[in-house]
Amino acid sequence: MKLAVSIGDLNGIGIELALRAHAQIKHLCKPVYMIGDEMLTQAAELLELPVPEDFITHPVGEPFTITPGHVTKESGAYAYASFLTAVDLATKGEADAITTLPIHKKAWELAGVPYKGHTDALADIFDKEAIMMIGTPQLFTALFTHHIPLKEVPSKIQLEPLIDFLVTLYHEIKEEKIGVLALNPHAGDNGVLGDEEGIIQAAIEAANDQLLEEVFIGPLVPDTAFTPHMREHIHYYVCMYHDQGLIPVKTLYFDEGINVSLNLPVIRTSVDHGTAFDKAYRHQFLSETSYINAVKEAVRLIQKKKHFKI
Repeated sequence: MKLAVSIGDLNGIGIELALRAHAQIKHLCKPVYMIGDEMLTQAAELLELPVPEDFITHPVGEPFTITPGHVTKESGAYAYASFLTAVDLATKGEADAITTLPIHKKAWELAGVPYKGHTDALADIFDKEAIMMIGTPQLFTALFTHHIPLKEVPSKIQLEPLIDFLVTLYHEIKEEKIGVLALNPHAGDNGVLGDEEGIIQAAIEAANDQLLEEVFIGPLVPDTAFTPHMREHIHYYVCMYHDQGLIPVKTLYFDEGINVSLNLPVIRTSVDHGTAFDKAYRHQFLSETSYINAVKEAVRLIQKKKHFKI
């Protein structure tokens, strides 16, 4: 299985993770790293790390001077080019999946990239409503909305889009029980604290009717949805906005969590952390767990996809 690894922002920690984890990753799949040899050599020299002989690269973008820990348009442009090349390989069938290392959203903006992140870009590239799912096998949260201001979330909770989201999510992950969180404190207290829960409840009922089984449960009170007792019975949740889903995952599984893009023609997984500019090229300990887990999930999804094609 060939995996296209988008290298992320080279002013951050992504390239160090790729170099240090390669010895383990190569036993899971055949990784191809979306980075030119000139940039790889420059980064490796700054890190004082050897480049493995079997570290296969694919040239992308315009070379630039790495400035560790800084936001620059050059690093943003290179990260975007790396990502687009990975997408191109996967679309052509020259790679079985994509795993992305962390970008910096401001660097993308400075480079003129019209997207706030990988998920938004993939949704536009494929003209599909990409579903962002964050977490680990112990706890995954699927986000109904993600990179939008919090004040815009209530207006996005509409019946038909939410029904479509729930049904699509089920077909992507095939889980028997999926919890759906309310938006408001106390699940709205019967309309006292908000009326969005009426829409969420109607969407749950409609989705379950379409699926002919009680897959979705809720709306769940957000402040008790992730208690140990609840997580004994539910491992997948639908959350109404970004932080509602990411806070429990990062609190419980900060070093382990990954990002998965669903409902797309290509498989894409990612680390669930940022560029860590404060640690980049400083020879500090970096956890490779999220990256390795992202690769493992990509491999699992590739195998699952091939199984269902047979």
